[in-house]
Amino acid sequence: MSEPKITRALISVSDKTGMVELGQALADAGVEILSTGGSAKALKDAGVPVVEVSEYTGFPEIMDGRVKTLQPKIHGGLLAVRGDMSHEAAMQTHAIQPIDLLVVNLYPFESTVAKGAGFNECIENIDIGGPAMIRAAAKNHAFVSVVVDPSDYTRLIEEMTAGGGTTSATFRRELAAKAYARTGAYDAAISTWFTGELGETFPTRTVMAGTLKQVLRYGENPHQKAAFYSSSEQRPGIATATQLQGKELSFNNLNDTDAAFELAGEFKDGPACVIVKHANPCGVATGVDLQTAYARALACDTESAFGGIIAFNKTLDAATAKDVAELFAEVIIAPDISDEAKAILGAKKNLRVLVAGAMPDPTSEGMTVRSLAGGYLLQNRDALLTSDDLKVVTKRQPTDAEMADLMFAFTVCKHVKSNAIIYAKDGATVGVGAGQMSRVNSSRIAAWKAADAAKVAGDSDSWAIGSVVASDAFFPFADGLIAAADAGATAVIQPGGSMRDDEVIKAADEKGLAMVMTGMRHFRH
Repeated sequence: MSEPKITRALISVSDKTGMVELGQALADAGVEILSTGGSAKALKDAGVPVVEVSEYTGFPEIMDGRVKTLQPKIHGGLLAVRGDMSHEAAMQTHAIQPIDLLVVNLYPFESTVAKGAGFNECIENIDIGGPAMIRAAAKNHAFVSVVVDPSDYTRLIEEMTAGGGTTSATFRRELAAKAYARTGAYDAAISTWFTGELGETFPTRTVMAGTLKQVLRYGENPHQKAAFYSSSEQRPGIATATQLQGKELSFNNLNDTDAAFELAGEFKDGPACVIVKHANPCGVATGVDLQTAYARALACDTESAFGGIIAFNKTLDAATAKDVAELFAEVIIAPDISDEAKAILGAKKNLRVLVAGAMPDPTSEGMTVRSLAGGYLLQNRDALLTSDDLKVVTKRQPTDAEMADLMFAFTVCKHVKSNAIIYAKDGATVGVGAGQMSRVNSSRIAAWKAADAAKVAGDSDSWAIGSVVASDAFFPFADGLIAAADAGATAVIQPGGSMRDDEVIKAADEKGLAMVMTGMRHFRH
């Protein structure tokens, strides 16, 4: 059986990018064009011959345009199986002509929601006729080409030119798959918005959709295939960022950059720098300026920072860029970057430099997803601690300086893999213990890191001396806290809730530590 020739097309689009050029090419190929509303007007204004759908069907658009293509002459033309005698007879009886090409993109529901439109406006931007036609044409892709993305217009014309007015079966299948993905994503967006309007956090059924941003060279390891998809969430970060220079981002680059930028977003008041290696921060610091913050973050662990990801929460300036250029880093991300800094980093051609445009809001609502065999886990983002959550449980109260560092350390702790212990001093990490099976080992590693950082900097005393310590979960025994005290820490922040809290509090008092309990745990696996 020869490929079906396109003789009649229906064009009804919300996004009119490239529509006139497509219409003219179809008209030049002798294709009759049916169209509706604004699409028909735009084509006519451009001199493209068009038949209004209402004229074709003999039925006017009604109910403010809600009903215009929901009509047997439209759906029959899309769904009829060519060559089937009963279908052909029905078409003849009811004066239905075949429609061989459908070009539709949907009412802008997602962008209407994104701009904060009211309930009724969002409802009016739910397309009904469009998805119905798309699904009909995609089902009948053996005979009908369905195009839902303006980026496919050029290939459509190339196919028709090469095929003498026809398209290949392979191309039509690709278009059909893309069409169903589009209607699926559209319904997912509507469903998600509706459940949000109803205040349902976890509905009986939930759907998620993504748009392909990048097919990656490989996944976490070279033998794994991978790709990066963006969601409808308008959260500043790796999905919204523009890459200014450097090599293609890898799976691990994307994962680590997201981790770094999310932590940088926790700091609102002043300049901050985060350095991440293998999804764990190896140095975090605030400063009077970005250059100072970067230097202090790097000093925490100069060894691990090599080949790491560097995130800033302010516009990257020339002085900081000059210092950063001296370190081998994989990625730099910031909300913006000065022209002078761009020029400095431009000399490092392989360095990936990303501009996100804004910082993520740590207080904003949202969900995180993790896949499991046969399903996935969905949870809201980890909460932000406030001073109202704190309870001093020791005889000694923390000083104001200690309290500021405790809040800083616990914020960092939230982004470190469990079990996590953070040593911090003067708004900078000095030792990080991450991902250990026992909390006491995390505490020992963090203390060792603090001593090592001091040695690298030429200091004789460990930087743990005079620091504060944050633990992402309670101390099950006093040994972890004692290890921190023996390293020189003066204050501790932890959730509390252990059966042995009294034992831990007693040990803190014996060591002269100030200890604050938050009642909030920050596990991160």
